[in-house]
Amino acid sequence: MKKPIKKILIIVGIVLSSYGFYMLIAPEASINVGPIDMQAQDNTSAFITIGIGIATILVSFLAGKKT
Repeated sequence: MKKPIKKILIIVGIVLSSYGFYMLIAPEASINVGPIDMQAQDNTSAFITIGIGIATILVSFLAGKKT
């Protein structure tokens, strides 16, 4: 694989993984009623984004070794 494509895949993988971790940490919705504080969060899309980012990074490294 050519070096520019490998670098682009690595950057895209890092950005996707970072965004996935951000979605994992940041709460989606919160409700404050007096002393009660509730937060609801669905992490399914965050795990998918992290997985795609890691897969992209692995593909860039594995494809670079074949040439």
